[in-house]
Amino acid sequence: MMGASSCQVWSLQAQWLALLVAVSFTIPATVLGCYTSIFSFGDSLTDTGNLRFISSSQRPDCLRPPYGSTYFHRPTGRCSDGRLILDFIAETLHLPLVKPYLGIKNGDVKDWNTQQGVNFAVAGATALDGVFFEEKGFDVEEAAYYSLRVQLDWFKEFLPSLCNSSSSCKKVLGNALFIVGEIGGNDYGYPLSQPMSLEELKTYVPQVVSAITSAISELINLGAVTLMIPGNLPLGCNPSLLTGIAVKDKDEYDKSGCLKWLNTFFDYHNKMLQTELNNLQLLYPHTKIIYADYFNAVLQLNHSPEQFGFGKNVVEVCCGGGGPYNYNESAVCSYSGAVSCDDPSKYVSWDGLHLTEAAYRWISKGLLDGTYTIPGLTTSCTSQFVTSGDFSSNYAMK
Repeated sequence: MMGASSCQVWSLQAQWLALLVAVSFTIPATVLGCYTSIFSFGDSLTDTGNLRFISSSQRPDCLRPPYGSTYFHRPTGRCSDGRLILDFIAETLHLPLVKPYLGIKNGDVKDWNTQQGVNFAVAGATALDGVFFEEKGFDVEEAAYYSLRVQLDWFKEFLPSLCNSSSSCKKVLGNALFIVGEIGGNDYGYPLSQPMSLEELKTYVPQVVSAITSAISELINLGAVTLMIPGNLPLGCNPSLLTGIAVKDKDEYDKSGCLKWLNTFFDYHNKMLQTELNNLQLLYPHTKIIYADYFNAVLQLNHSPEQFGFGKNVVEVCCGGGGPYNYNESAVCSYSGAVSCDDPSKYVSWDGLHLTEAAYRWISKGLLDGTYTIPGLTTSCTSQFVTSGDFSSNYAMK
Protein backbone atom coordinates (compact mmCIF):
# COMPACT_ATOMS: atom_id res chain seq x y z
CA MET A 1 0.00 0.00 0.00
CA MET A 2 2.86 2.35 0.81
CA GLY A 3 4.41 1.68 -2.58
CA ALA A 4 1.15 2.30 -4.41
CA SER A 5 0.59 5.62 -2.60
CA SER A 6 4.11 6.70 -3.45
CA CYS A 7 3.52 5.94 -7.13
CA GLN A 8 0.29 7.87 -7.02
CA VAL A 9 2.07 10.86 -5.49
CA TRP A 10 4.77 10.79 -8.16
CA SER A 11 2.08 10.47 -10.83
CA LEU A 12 0.28 13.54 -9.49
CA GLN A 13 3.55 15.48 -9.35
CA ALA A 14 4.31 14.55 -12.94
CA GLN A 15 0.84 15.70 -14.01
CA TRP A 16 1.29 19.03 -12.23
CA LEU A 17 4.73 19.48 -13.79
CA ALA A 18 3.33 18.81 -17.23
CA LEU A 19 0.54 21.30 -16.58
CA LEU A 20 3.00 23.97 -15.42
CA VAL A 21 5.16 23.43 -18.50
CA ALA A 22 2.11 23.70 -20.75
CA VAL A 23 0.96 26.88 -19.02
CA SER A 24 4.41 28.46 -19.30
CA PHE A 25 4.19 28.10 -23.07
CA THR A 26 0.75 29.67 -23.32
CA ILE A 27 0.81 32.60 -20.87
CA PRO A 28 1.84 35.84 -22.66
CA ALA A 29 5.19 37.21 -21.53
CA THR A 30 3.63 40.42 -20.25
CA VAL A 31 1.40 38.48 -17.86
CA LEU A 32 4.57 37.05 -16.31
CA GLY A 33 6.15 40.50 -16.37
CA CYS A 34 8.87 39.48 -18.83
CA TYR A 35 8.85 42.21 -21.44
CA THR A 36 10.80 41.31 -24.55
CA SER A 37 11.18 44.87 -25.88
CA ILE A 38 10.66 48.57 -25.14
CA PHE A 39 9.20 51.14 -27.53
CA SER A 40 9.62 54.67 -26.28
CA PHE A 41 8.32 58.13 -27.18
CA GLY A 42 8.96 61.51 -25.61
CA ASP A 43 11.42 64.38 -25.28
CA SER A 44 14.90 64.99 -23.81
CA LEU A 45 14.17 62.96 -20.70
CA THR A 46 14.01 59.90 -22.96
CA ASP A 47 15.97 60.68 -26.16
CA THR A 48 19.00 58.38 -26.53
CA GLY A 49 20.34 59.95 -29.72
CA ASN A 50 17.64 60.93 -32.22
CA LEU A 51 18.41 64.62 -31.79
CA ARG A 52 21.80 64.42 -33.48
CA PHE A 53 20.21 63.36 -36.75
CA ILE A 54 17.87 66.35 -36.98
CA SER A 55 19.69 69.29 -35.42
CA SER A 56 23.19 70.65 -35.84
CA SER A 57 23.23 72.75 -32.67
CA GLN A 58 21.27 73.23 -29.46
CA ARG A 59 21.69 75.31 -26.31
CA PRO A 60 22.64 73.45 -24.22
CA ASP A 61 24.09 70.97 -26.72
CA CYS A 62 23.65 67.39 -25.53
CA LEU A 63 25.94 66.23 -28.35
CA ARG A 64 29.03 67.87 -26.86
CA PRO A 65 31.15 67.17 -23.76
CA PRO A 66 30.70 67.02 -20.80
CA TYR A 67 27.40 65.26 -21.64
CA GLY A 68 27.78 61.51 -21.09
CA SER A 69 30.89 61.95 -18.96
CA THR A 70 29.78 59.86 -15.95
CA TYR A 71 28.79 56.55 -17.57
CA PHE A 72 29.46 56.48 -21.31
CA HIS A 73 32.52 58.77 -21.07
CA ARG A 74 31.43 60.49 -24.27
CA PRO A 75 28.32 62.30 -25.57
CA THR A 76 25.68 59.89 -26.87
CA GLY A 77 22.83 62.33 -27.45
CA ARG A 78 21.47 61.81 -23.94
CA CYS A 79 20.83 65.11 -22.15
CA SER A 80 22.55 64.10 -18.92
CA ASP A 81 25.94 63.13 -17.57
CA GLY A 82 24.98 59.46 -17.91
CA ARG A 83 22.02 57.11 -18.14
CA LEU A 84 18.38 58.10 -18.32
CA ILE A 85 15.30 56.54 -16.71
CA LEU A 86 14.72 54.58 -19.92
CA ASP A 87 18.22 53.08 -19.65
CA PHE A 88 17.73 51.96 -16.05
CA ILE A 89 14.38 50.38 -16.92
CA ALA A 90 15.92 48.52 -19.88
CA GLU A 91 18.79 47.23 -17.74
CA THR A 92 16.45 46.09 -15.00
CA LEU A 93 14.25 44.29 -17.53
CA HIS A 94 17.36 42.46 -18.71
CA LEU A 95 17.23 44.23 -22.08
CA PRO A 96 19.94 46.16 -23.94
CA LEU A 97 19.77 49.95 -23.95
CA VAL A 98 17.18 51.09 -26.47
CA LYS A 99 18.62 52.54 -29.67
CA PRO A 100 17.37 55.72 -31.41
CA TYR A 101 15.09 55.21 -34.40
CA LEU A 102 16.89 57.70 -36.64
CA GLY A 103 20.21 56.03 -35.90
CA ILE A 104 18.75 52.72 -37.07
CA LYS A 105 17.08 54.30 -40.10
CA ASN A 106 20.27 56.09 -41.19
CA GLY A 107 22.45 53.04 -40.76
CA ASP A 108 24.43 54.51 -37.88
CA VAL A 109 23.31 51.68 -35.58
CA LYS A 110 24.58 48.33 -36.89
CA ASP A 111 23.29 44.81 -36.25
CA TRP A 112 20.49 45.90 -33.94
CA ASN A 113 17.62 43.50 -33.28
CA THR A 114 14.65 45.88 -33.60
CA GLN A 115 12.42 43.36 -31.85
CA GLN A 116 14.23 44.34 -28.65
CA GLY A 117 12.82 47.85 -28.98
CA VAL A 118 13.27 51.24 -30.59
CA ASN A 119 13.34 54.76 -29.15
CA PHE A 120 11.41 57.45 -31.05
CA ALA A 121 11.85 60.26 -28.49
CA VAL A 122 13.41 63.57 -29.57
CA ALA A 123 14.94 66.13 -27.21
CA GLY A 124 12.84 69.30 -27.29
CA ALA A 125 9.78 67.53 -28.71
CA THR A 126 6.26 68.62 -27.79
CA ALA A 127 2.97 66.77 -27.43
CA LEU A 128 1.25 69.29 -29.70
CA ASP A 129 2.52 69.98 -33.21
CA GLY A 130 4.88 72.89 -33.83
CA VAL A 131 2.28 74.54 -36.07
CA PHE A 132 0.02 74.97 -33.03
CA PHE A 133 2.62 77.19 -31.37
CA GLU A 134 3.36 79.02 -34.62
CA GLU A 135 -0.28 80.02 -34.88
CA LYS A 136 -0.08 81.32 -31.30
CA GLY A 137 2.75 83.62 -32.35
CA PHE A 138 5.61 81.83 -30.56
CA ASP A 139 9.12 81.41 -31.95
CA VAL A 140 9.14 77.66 -32.48
CA GLU A 141 12.27 75.56 -32.10
CA GLU A 142 13.08 72.88 -34.66
CA ALA A 143 12.46 70.01 -32.24
CA ALA A 144 8.79 70.99 -31.89
CA TYR A 145 8.29 69.71 -35.44
CA TYR A 146 9.11 66.22 -34.14
CA SER A 147 6.07 66.11 -31.90
CA LEU A 148 4.40 63.05 -30.46
CA ARG A 149 2.30 62.75 -33.61
CA VAL A 150 5.43 62.67 -35.78
CA GLN A 151 7.03 60.07 -33.52
CA LEU A 152 3.88 57.96 -33.81
CA ASP A 153 4.07 58.26 -37.61
CA TRP A 154 7.66 56.99 -37.44
CA PHE A 155 6.48 54.02 -35.42
CA LYS A 156 3.80 53.20 -38.00
CA GLU A 157 6.33 53.49 -40.85
CA PHE A 158 8.66 51.21 -38.93
CA LEU A 159 6.04 48.59 -38.02
CA PRO A 160 6.16 46.54 -41.29
CA SER A 161 9.89 45.93 -40.75
CA LEU A 162 9.20 44.78 -37.19
CA CYS A 163 6.48 42.23 -37.95
CA ASN A 164 4.89 41.08 -41.19
CA SER A 165 1.58 39.55 -40.11
CA SER A 166 -1.19 40.26 -37.64
CA SER A 167 -0.18 37.27 -35.52
CA SER A 168 3.51 38.21 -35.40
CA CYS A 169 2.65 41.85 -34.65
CA LYS A 170 0.31 40.74 -31.88
CA LYS A 171 3.12 38.73 -30.32
CA VAL A 172 5.84 41.40 -30.61
CA LEU A 173 3.70 44.35 -29.53
CA GLY A 174 1.77 42.39 -26.91
CA ASN A 175 5.01 41.42 -25.17
CA ALA A 176 6.49 44.93 -25.30
CA LEU A 177 6.53 47.74 -22.77
CA PHE A 178 5.50 51.05 -24.35
CA ILE A 179 6.71 54.19 -22.60
CA VAL A 180 4.89 57.31 -23.77
CA GLY A 181 6.65 60.31 -22.26
CA GLU A 182 7.45 62.19 -20.26
CA ILE A 183 6.13 64.74 -22.77
CA GLY A 184 4.27 68.03 -22.44
CA GLY A 185 6.81 70.00 -20.43
CA ASN A 186 8.19 71.65 -23.57
CA ASP A 187 4.65 72.60 -24.65
CA TYR A 188 4.27 74.78 -21.57
CA GLY A 189 7.70 76.30 -22.06
CA TYR A 190 6.33 78.40 -24.93
CA PRO A 191 3.54 80.19 -23.01
CA LEU A 192 5.82 80.44 -19.94
CA SER A 193 8.23 82.48 -22.07
CA GLN A 194 5.70 85.31 -21.94
CA PRO A 195 3.86 86.96 -19.03
CA MET A 196 0.83 84.78 -18.36
CA SER A 197 -1.48 84.07 -15.44
CA LEU A 198 -1.95 80.62 -13.98
CA GLU A 199 -5.51 80.51 -15.31
CA GLU A 200 -4.35 81.39 -18.83
CA LEU A 201 -1.68 78.70 -18.65
CA LYS A 202 -4.26 76.12 -17.59
CA THR A 203 -6.16 76.60 -20.88
CA TYR A 204 -3.35 74.70 -22.65
CA VAL A 205 -3.65 71.61 -20.47
CA PRO A 206 -6.70 69.91 -22.07
CA GLN A 207 -5.09 70.18 -25.50
CA VAL A 208 -1.74 68.79 -24.35
CA VAL A 209 -3.37 65.93 -22.45
CA SER A 210 -5.62 65.16 -25.42
CA ALA A 211 -2.57 64.85 -27.70
CA ILE A 212 -1.00 62.36 -25.28
CA THR A 213 -4.12 60.24 -24.80
CA SER A 214 -4.85 60.22 -28.55
CA ALA A 215 -1.39 58.76 -29.17
CA ILE A 216 -2.00 56.13 -26.48
CA SER A 217 -5.31 55.12 -28.08
CA GLU A 218 -3.63 54.77 -31.45
CA LEU A 219 -0.84 52.61 -30.02
CA ILE A 220 -3.40 50.35 -28.35
CA ASN A 221 -5.29 50.00 -31.61
CA LEU A 222 -2.01 49.03 -33.29
CA GLY A 223 -1.45 46.26 -30.72
CA ALA A 224 0.15 47.75 -27.60
CA VAL A 225 -0.97 46.01 -24.39
CA THR A 226 1.22 47.45 -21.60
CA LEU A 227 1.85 51.19 -21.59
CA MET A 228 3.58 53.38 -19.03
CA ILE A 229 2.76 57.09 -19.21
CA PRO A 230 4.85 59.45 -17.05
CA GLY A 231 3.48 62.74 -15.79
CA ASN A 232 5.36 66.02 -15.87
CA LEU A 233 8.17 66.79 -13.44
CA PRO A 234 7.82 69.46 -10.72
CA LEU A 235 9.27 72.15 -12.99
CA GLY A 236 8.80 74.73 -10.25
CA CYS A 237 12.14 73.26 -9.07
CA ASN A 238 13.77 73.60 -12.50
CA PRO A 239 16.77 75.98 -12.28
CA SER A 240 16.28 77.42 -15.77
CA LEU A 241 12.66 78.36 -15.01
CA LEU A 242 13.59 79.56 -11.52
CA THR A 243 16.12 81.87 -13.19
CA GLY A 244 13.76 83.08 -15.91
CA ILE A 245 10.68 83.77 -13.78
CA ALA A 246 12.19 84.60 -10.40
CA VAL A 247 10.05 86.58 -7.94
CA LYS A 248 11.11 88.63 -4.91
CA ASP A 249 8.46 87.35 -2.49
CA LYS A 250 10.10 84.51 -0.50
CA ASP A 251 6.66 83.15 0.40
CA GLU A 252 6.26 82.13 -3.25
CA TYR A 253 8.91 79.44 -2.72
CA ASP A 254 8.73 76.19 -0.75
CA LYS A 255 11.39 75.01 1.72
CA SER A 256 13.48 73.58 -1.14
CA GLY A 257 13.45 76.83 -3.11
CA CYS A 258 10.88 75.66 -5.68
CA LEU A 259 8.21 78.01 -7.02
CA LYS A 260 4.96 76.84 -5.45
CA TRP A 261 2.56 78.21 -8.08
CA LEU A 262 4.50 76.56 -10.89
CA ASN A 263 4.47 73.18 -9.19
CA THR A 264 0.75 73.66 -8.56
CA PHE A 265 0.32 74.05 -12.31
CA PHE A 266 2.25 70.90 -13.23
CA ASP A 267 0.36 68.98 -10.56
CA TYR A 268 -2.83 70.20 -12.25
CA HIS A 269 -1.58 68.82 -15.59
CA ASN A 270 -0.75 65.48 -13.98
CA LYS A 271 -4.12 65.12 -12.32
CA MET A 272 -5.94 65.78 -15.59
CA LEU A 273 -3.67 63.26 -17.31
CA GLN A 274 -4.43 60.62 -14.64
CA THR A 275 -8.17 61.20 -15.04
CA GLU A 276 -7.93 60.63 -18.78
CA LEU A 277 -5.75 57.55 -18.32
CA ASN A 278 -8.37 56.09 -15.99
CA ASN A 279 -10.98 56.70 -18.70
CA LEU A 280 -8.76 54.96 -21.26
CA GLN A 281 -8.31 51.98 -18.94
CA LEU A 282 -12.09 51.58 -18.79
CA LEU A 283 -12.30 51.88 -22.56
CA TYR A 284 -9.53 49.30 -23.12
CA PRO A 285 -9.90 46.76 -20.27
CA HIS A 286 -7.57 44.25 -21.97
CA THR A 287 -4.61 46.63 -21.60
CA LYS A 288 -2.51 47.69 -18.63
CA ILE A 289 -2.13 51.48 -18.52
CA ILE A 290 0.41 52.57 -15.89
CA TYR A 291 0.80 56.12 -14.64
CA ALA A 292 4.40 56.95 -13.70
CA ASP A 293 4.50 59.64 -11.04
CA TYR A 294 7.65 61.52 -12.03
CA PHE A 295 6.34 64.57 -10.14
CA ASN A 296 6.50 63.08 -6.65
CA ALA A 297 9.50 60.88 -7.45
CA VAL A 298 11.52 64.04 -8.15
CA LEU A 299 9.91 66.07 -5.38
CA GLN A 300 11.18 63.57 -2.79
CA LEU A 301 14.73 64.29 -3.95
CA ASN A 302 14.19 68.01 -3.51
CA HIS A 303 12.50 67.77 -0.13
CA SER A 304 14.89 65.20 1.40
CA PRO A 305 18.12 65.56 -0.59
CA GLU A 306 20.53 64.30 2.05
CA GLN A 307 18.56 61.07 2.38
CA PHE A 308 19.48 60.33 -1.25
CA GLY A 309 23.07 61.53 -1.13
CA PHE A 310 22.55 64.99 -2.61
CA GLY A 311 23.73 68.35 -1.29
CA LYS A 312 21.46 70.74 0.56
CA ASN A 313 21.08 73.20 -2.34
CA VAL A 314 19.17 70.90 -4.66
CA VAL A 315 18.22 73.63 -7.13
CA GLU A 316 21.88 74.36 -7.90
CA VAL A 317 23.17 73.16 -11.29
CA CYS A 318 26.17 70.85 -11.71
CA CYS A 319 27.18 72.01 -15.20
CA GLY A 320 26.63 75.74 -15.58
CA GLY A 321 28.09 79.22 -15.80
CA GLY A 322 27.16 81.14 -12.68
CA GLY A 323 24.12 82.91 -11.31
CA PRO A 324 21.96 82.17 -8.24
CA TYR A 325 21.43 78.56 -9.35
CA ASN A 326 24.65 78.26 -11.39
CA TYR A 327 22.45 78.51 -14.48
CA ASN A 328 23.33 81.21 -16.97
CA GLU A 329 21.73 81.34 -20.42
CA SER A 330 24.82 83.02 -21.83
CA ALA A 331 27.05 80.22 -20.52
CA VAL A 332 25.02 77.01 -20.62
CA CYS A 333 26.51 73.55 -20.23
CA SER A 334 28.80 72.49 -23.10
CA TYR A 335 29.47 76.12 -24.10
CA SER A 336 32.22 78.57 -23.22
CA GLY A 337 31.99 79.86 -19.68
CA ALA A 338 30.28 76.76 -18.26
CA VAL A 339 32.09 74.40 -15.91
CA SER A 340 31.02 70.92 -14.79
CA CYS A 341 31.13 70.04 -11.08
CA ASP A 342 33.58 67.43 -9.81
CA ASP A 343 30.89 64.99 -8.62
CA PRO A 344 27.55 65.04 -10.48
CA SER A 345 26.19 62.35 -8.13
CA LYS A 346 25.83 65.06 -5.46
CA TYR A 347 23.47 67.07 -7.67
CA VAL A 348 19.85 66.59 -8.76
CA SER A 349 20.10 69.02 -11.69
CA TRP A 350 22.72 68.40 -14.34
CA ASP A 351 22.45 71.46 -16.61
CA GLY A 352 19.48 73.45 -15.31
CA LEU A 353 17.05 71.73 -17.67
CA HIS A 354 17.81 68.04 -17.17
CA LEU A 355 18.67 65.82 -14.24
CA THR A 356 21.81 63.89 -13.37
CA GLU A 357 22.23 60.15 -13.77
CA ALA A 358 22.15 59.91 -9.96
CA ALA A 359 18.70 61.53 -9.87
CA TYR A 360 17.42 59.34 -12.70
CA ARG A 361 18.68 56.28 -10.84
CA TRP A 362 16.57 57.10 -7.76
CA ILE A 363 13.51 57.93 -9.87
CA SER A 364 13.86 54.62 -11.71
CA LYS A 365 14.07 52.69 -8.46
CA GLY A 366 10.84 54.29 -7.26
CA LEU A 367 9.13 53.38 -10.52
CA LEU A 368 10.35 49.82 -10.62
CA ASP A 369 9.60 48.98 -7.00
CA GLY A 370 6.05 50.27 -7.44
CA THR A 371 6.33 53.32 -5.18
CA TYR A 372 5.66 55.77 -8.00
CA THR A 373 3.71 53.69 -10.53
CA ILE A 374 -0.09 53.29 -10.55
CA PRO A 375 -0.71 50.36 -10.87
CA GLY A 376 2.72 49.06 -9.93
CA LEU A 377 5.21 48.01 -12.59
CA THR A 378 6.96 45.57 -10.24
CA THR A 379 7.04 42.11 -11.83
CA SER A 380 8.57 38.71 -11.34
CA CYS A 381 11.23 39.59 -13.89
CA THR A 382 12.29 42.88 -12.31
CA SER A 383 11.94 42.20 -8.58
CA GLN A 384 15.30 40.46 -8.16
CA PHE A 385 17.09 43.48 -9.63
CA VAL A 386 15.00 46.12 -7.86
CA THR A 387 15.41 44.73 -4.35
CA SER A 388 19.17 44.49 -4.75
CA GLY A 389 19.36 48.19 -5.53
CA ASP A 390 21.94 47.43 -8.22
CA PHE A 391 21.19 49.28 -11.44
CA SER A 392 24.59 48.64 -13.05
CA SER A 393 23.55 45.65 -15.11
CA ASN A 394 26.19 43.86 -17.17
CA TYR A 395 23.65 43.71 -19.96
CA ALA A 396 23.93 47.41 -20.78
CA MET A 397 25.10 47.95 -24.35
CA LYS A 398 27.15 51.13 -24.35
